[in-house]
Amino acid sequence: MSGVRARLRISAWWSLVTLDDIEAEQLMRTAKTRMDGGDPASAREMLERAAGARPADINILMLLTVACRMQRDNRAALNTIAAALKLDPYSFLAHLSRGAALEDLGERVAAADAYRSALALAPPKSKLQPPLQASLAHATQAVKLESERLQRYLLEAVAAERTHYPERELRRFDECLNIFSGCARPFVHECSLLHLPQLAAIPFYDESLFPWLSRLEQATGVIREELTAVIAEESKKFHPYIQYPEGSPLRQWKELNHSPSWTAFDLWRDGKKFEANCARCPNTAALLAALPMAEQQDCAPTAMFSVLAPHTRIPPHTGSTNVRLIVHLPLILPPGCRFRVGNEIRDWQLGRAWVFDDTIEHEAWNDSDDTRVILIFDVWNPMVTEIERALVSSMMNARRQFL
Repeated sequence: MSGVRARLRISAWWSLVTLDDIEAEQLMRTAKTRMDGGDPASAREMLERAAGARPADINILMLLTVACRMQRDNRAALNTIAAALKLDPYSFLAHLSRGAALEDLGERVAAADAYRSALALAPPKSKLQPPLQASLAHATQAVKLESERLQRYLLEAVAAERTHYPERELRRFDECLNIFSGCARPFVHECSLLHLPQLAAIPFYDESLFPWLSRLEQATGVIREELTAVIAEESKKFHPYIQYPEGSPLRQWKELNHSPSWTAFDLWRDGKKFEANCARCPNTAALLAALPMAEQQDCAPTAMFSVLAPHTRIPPHTGSTNVRLIVHLPLILPPGCRFRVGNEIRDWQLGRAWVFDDTIEHEAWNDSDDTRVILIFDVWNPMVTEIERALVSSMMNARRQFL
C-alpha cells in the first residue's frame, strides 16, 4: 500500500475519534513544534487527528497543508486546501497555498489562476509578515511570467493572419490581446465630477476629428515665443499646479502638493479668462479663442502653460468629466519626456498636438535634466451632442445654486 493511501486511511480512522478542544489545541501546538524541528511526518499525523475532530477549523487545515507540502505531497495538500476553501472561499492564504502546490506539480496555468485569486484577495502588504510578503511577491511574478507566456503564444497564433490587415487597424485588437492574456488591464472612465454614460472610453482620439489641430500646430513657433517671454518676465505668475488645502487627503499628490516641480500659467481657468495673462500672450489667446474650447459657466474652458521640472513624475490620476477632452501641445521638449493614457504610452514630439480623455488613468514623466513645457486646454468631446452640451451646462449651473 502506498504511503499516501496509508495516510488517507489514518485520516479516515482518526475522523471517528472525538477530541475535546483542549486536546486539539495541544495537537496543533505540538505539530507546529515538530514542523519547526523538521519532522513534518509526525506533525501531519497529529494534524490529521485534530482535523478529524474539528473538520470546520480552517486553521488546522492550513497547518496540515504546510505539513503535506513539507513532505512534497502536493496532491494531499491540494485536497486539504479544497476542504479549507469549502469553509472559506475567500481565504487569501488558501488560494496562495493552492497556487504554490500547483506550481510545484508543474501545473503552471492552474497555478497562475490560483495566484490571481490570491492577489485579488490579498490584504495590504504592510499587514503581512515578511515570509508572506515574499510569497506574495513570488505569486505576482509567477502571474506576470505566465501572462507573458500566454501573450507570446497568442501573438504567434495570430501572427500570420495579422499580416493580411493594415497596422492602423490592429491597435485595438492588440490591446485586447494584451488584456486577454493578463499583460494589461482595461481602463474605463473615472470621472470625479460628472459622468455622461454611453461614451466610448478612448485614450487618444483620432486627429481627423479635430481639423483645427493643424492650425494649432502651425502656430507652435509663435506660441513658444510668447511663452519664452512670459517665463523670463512673469515667473511669479506661475503657481503650483496641485494646490490642496491643509488637511486634505493627498493620496498620490503628496510630493507635488504646492510644489514648484509642477507649475502653471493660467490663460483661462474654470471658465474665467485671465485678461492680464492673455494680454501677455495675445497671439496665443486669440488662437485659443478661435478654437472650439469647451464653454461651461464656472467650469470651462481651462487653458494654461504647464511646466514640469526635470526628473519629475506626475503620478497616475484621472480628471473630472468625460464630456470634454484635453489637448496638449509640446512647446519646450527635452528628450526623456513620455506620456501614458490607459495602456498606451507615447513619446512627445515638439509641435505635435494630441487630444485625449483625461478621465482615463494617465501619467507623465520628465526624466531629462531640463524643463518641459506644454500648452493645455480643453474642448468638447465630439461624441457629446449640442443638446447634451446645453443640458449638461444648465444642470451644472443648477447644481452650483443648490443649497
